[in-house]
Amino acid sequence: MKPSVFEYHSPETTEEALGLLGELGADAKVLAGGQSLMPLLNLRLTAPGHLIDINRIPELRESARMNGTLRLGATTRHQDLGRRADIADCCPLLPEAAVYIGHPQIRTRGTLGGSLAHADPSAELPAVAVALDATLVVRSVRGERRVSAADFFTYHLTTDLDEDELVVAVDFPVAGPRQGSAFGEVAARFGDFAMAGAAAVVRLGEDGKVEDARIVCSSVAGTPKRVPEAEDVLRGQEAVAAVLGEVEAAVARTLDPAPQPKVSAGYKRRTAAVLARRAVEKASQSALRRMS
Repeated sequence: MKPSVFEYHSPETTEEALGLLGELGADAKVLAGGQSLMPLLNLRLTAPGHLIDINRIPELRESARMNGTLRLGATTRHQDLGRRADIADCCPLLPEAAVYIGHPQIRTRGTLGGSLAHADPSAELPAVAVALDATLVVRSVRGERRVSAADFFTYHLTTDLDEDELVVAVDFPVAGPRQGSAFGEVAARFGDFAMAGAAAVVRLGEDGKVEDARIVCSSVAGTPKRVPEAEDVLRGQEAVAAVLGEVEAAVARTLDPAPQPKVSAGYKRRTAAVLARRAVEKASQSALRRMS
């Protein structure tokens, strides 16, 4: 299959891209890495009249660290998430999750902003963004606004973005000295869409007890699924290993995934719970190492 006829635009500035989005509205699609969009176009599951290619916009590739935040431009490639030392130092969860994204060819072209805007609940980066309490910087000709990752994803393949808005950057809090994180997923084959996944972030207090925790599961709901019940089990705990079983049970109790053609709901629930337990254990061990 080939895509239906469309008009191609290649703006060189963010303002030019926003002008096109404001003018064309729902009849336009944004092309970043194209790893999700191009299959949809080729299968004619979407047929926009206009394609806006944002790859020539320098601003969207820029990054900066300031005031405890790492800002990554929307067209930061998946391979950069896994290779750049500054990203690994500030947000180690990003490179850990990035290795699970597709295959090397996909990671070469796929982008941070594209993955978040596509909002596939089985994708890695939406869950990571929620776990890290990231903030998406969204812009249109009407102005700029900031949206927390928790509020950005509204349903399967659906976000808080308006038709004329563009994700221009993502702000990630820099990991503190007593913070650890971990990610894991299970797929039928490495590089396939995940059947279940889990991200965990654990922050310890000066006394070594869990001060805060965030546990987010992927591919088990229409959006990344945070599990406050399991997080509550961890808060105030010094011996995390002693409550890992309770964490797993809380995740399993909370999740209510829909079955897929080759994956039962029960399998998704059990797998996500085990992955969450492993992620919490690894994240807490990492946090302890960062205390010393």
